[in-house]
Amino acid sequence: MGIGRNVAFQPAKFVREVRTEMAKVTWPTRKETLVTTGLVFAMATIAAIFFFVVDQVIGLGVRALFNVGI
Repeated sequence: MGIGRNVAFQPAKFVREVRTEMAKVTWPTRKETLVTTGLVFAMATIAAIFFFVVDQVIGLGVRALFNVGI
């Protein structure tokens, strides 16, 4: 008595339902997609710079603490 045991797979019905659901989707405009992509790249760049600076500061502190490489 598994889930969906009495449900037959009906490819035509499935395709109709998929098309109905796809029609309900609100797709972003080209401008919205470009703006969002730009923001993602900008935030990734800011995060990379932030973590680079933090890594350098921590590395400098560790080298100073252990008197290595200064």
